[in-house]
Amino acid sequence: MAKIFFATDIHGSEKCWKKFINAGSFYGAEVLIHGGDMTGKAIVPIIEEKKGLYRCEFLEQQHTLSTSEELQNMKQSIKDRGYYPVVMDHDRIKELEQDEDKREELFVRETLNTLTNWIEWAEERLKKTKIPCYVCPANDDIFEIDELLHQAEYIQIVEGKVVELPLGYQMVSTGWSNPTPWNTHRECPDEELEEKLKAILTRLDPAKPSIFNIHPPPYGLGLDDAPELDENLKPRYAGRSLVPVGSKAVRKLIEEYKPGLGLFGHIHEAKGAVRHKKTLCINPGSNYEQGILLGALVHLEKNKVGEYLLTSG
Repeated sequence: MAKIFFATDIHGSEKCWKKFINAGSFYGAEVLIHGGDMTGKAIVPIIEEKKGLYRCEFLEQQHTLSTSEELQNMKQSIKDRGYYPVVMDHDRIKELEQDEDKREELFVRETLNTLTNWIEWAEERLKKTKIPCYVCPANDDIFEIDELLHQAEYIQIVEGKVVELPLGYQMVSTGWSNPTPWNTHRECPDEELEEKLKAILTRLDPAKPSIFNIHPPPYGLGLDDAPELDENLKPRYAGRSLVPVGSKAVRKLIEEYKPGLGLFGHIHEAKGAVRHKKTLCINPGSNYEQGILLGALVHLEKNKVGEYLLTSG
C-alpha cells in the first residue's frame, strides 16, 4: 500500500504552502501532489506615511503600523491569506494607478520573488524527507512561474506529463481549464482541452492503473457546483443558486479511460468525493484565505484505490 497527499488552490497563501510541504511527514504520505493555482491574485500596498509610520487597508479594515514588529506581522498576515504586501510611498501609489503595465510588472515580480522563497523553503525540507513533490500550475497561475519550477531539484512540474507513482500507478496532469468568466491564463474551449488531454492520455500504458490530476472537475458530478453569476459577475440569490461549471471533456475522458482516481480542484466551494462508474473523483476544496489547508489522503493498493480521507488543518 502507498499513501498520496493531494491539495490544490492555495492561491498564494504562504501558511497553506508550508502546511502542504509538511503534510507528507505529518500524514505519512509517500507522495505530495499539488493541483495548481499556487500563486496569489493581488498586491496589498502598505503606505509609508513618514519614516517609521505606515498605513494599510486590508480585509476592509484600516491598520496603522508604528513599529517594525507591527509592520512584519502585517506583512506575514497578508502573505498567509494569499496576497503580496509591498511597502510604497504615495508617489509610487499614484504612479501605479496611472500605469497598468507597471502594475502588471510589479505583480509578476512579487509573484516570482514569493515563489522563489517558497521553493527554497520547500527544498530544504524535501531534501530531508525524500518525499516526491509534484506540482501542476493551473489557470490562475502566470506562465512565468513554470521556469522557476523547472529549476527546482526536489519539486517536479508535471504539466502535460505522465509520471510513475508507487505500485505502478501512472499519473497524467494538466492545469488547463475550460473557460471561466475571468479569462485567466490557462483556459481554453472544452473541445481544445479534450485534445490537450488526449495527447497526454495516448502515452498511458493500458496495463497499468492510472490517476487523473486535472484542475477542472468533471461536469455535473457535484464537484463543480459554483454560485450562479449574473451579467455583472455577482452571485445570484446571495450565492444560494448553484450551477455546474466543470468540464464536459474531462467527464467524457474519465468515462472512456476509467482511471482509478481523479484529483480535481478549481471550484473551492465544491469539496467532496464521488464515485463515478469505476473512478473515485475527489475535489478537496479550498479555504486558503483562512490559512486552512484542505486536502485528500488517498491509500493506493495494487490495482485498486483504497480508502481516502478528506483533511482540514
